Amino acid sequence: MSITIKDVAKQANVSVATVSRILNNLPGYSDETQQRVKKVIEELGYQPNAVARGLINRKTKTIGVLVPNVSDLFASEVLAGIEEQAHEFGYSVMICKTNHDGKRTINYLQALYEKRVDGIIIVSEFITLDYYKTIETNKVPVVLVATESEYPLPFIKVDDYQAAYDATTYLVKKGHADIGMIAGTESDVISTTPRIEGFKDALNNVGITVTKEMITFGDFSFKSGIEGMKNLLKNYPKVRAVFCASDEMAVGALSLLYKKGISVPEEISIIGYDNTATAEKAIPPLTTVAQPLYKMGKDSIQLLLNPTLKINQRYPHHIAERDTVRAYSE
Repeated sequence: MSITIKDVAKQANVSVATVSRILNNLPGYSDETQQRVKKVIEELGYQPNAVARGLINRKTKTIGVLVPNVSDLFASEVLAGIEEQAHEFGYSVMICKTNHDGKRTINYLQALYEKRVDGIIIVSEFITLDYYKTIETNKVPVVLVATESEYPLPFIKVDDYQAAYDATTYLVKKGHADIGMIAGTESDVISTTPRIEGFKDALNNVGITVTKEMITFGDFSFKSGIEGMKNLLKNYPKVRAVFCASDEMAVGALSLLYKKGISVPEEISIIGYDNTATAEKAIPPLTTVAQPLYKMGKDSIQLLLNPTLKINQRYPHHIAERDTVRAYSE
């Protein structure tokens, strides 16, 4: 049977209210009483209930995180930063996998509110009107990571348009003209649309006309990278360089090319997006657009707990050069 606050109060010969005040560092008791209660707590092995304590001080020291998929390396990098900073501040983290399911997301938002979390971080999700209404109704602080919203919610992300523009320009400067793109989810206006626009504008600005055969869609996953590379080889057979909208898709493309005996970068160059751990582990190591995922996760905790903190919402990116892009001058 678990030890309750009533057991502590009875053993220490004080009221439940006194034990509660001591646990929450509130005044109204002597030093002698405090020492006696703490000794009983230690002897009985009492573990205060965080939610019950939160009813008094309005803090549960818990943060909820909504993420579409916890298994991919993109999410892992962000979550690592979130958990590290939360731990440093004395907070625990509840991770909820939404799977891009609207009903599940609403249910999680409501459940986290009922558990009295001190704030919610939403990673890489499109914020619908229903999500926003739930957030507004519950009055729980929310910060977005790797996404943004038309609604007034604080966010942290890179400029996807500029990053895609820079990645495509990088390929052009290496001497490439026949460039394809494996884009993300077609309906994703937050990440996919600006990356496609950056890709198109970078090519249009150097006089290369972008046709529909040059772009195929996936869902940012490894498997969709394989399928995307198949589609490009079929529909755009002269392709000699590919910009992938995630490292996972880029590694999928590398896998498909390896199985077909097409060498990278000698025959086809590949550039990814994210600079997750998979980019360094790929064979050959993947050139990619680096965004500071771990730092974005850490800073989201700071922004959540201190909304007046001046954190730059648009984070810098750069090209992490490795071995999957050939320069024709070489």
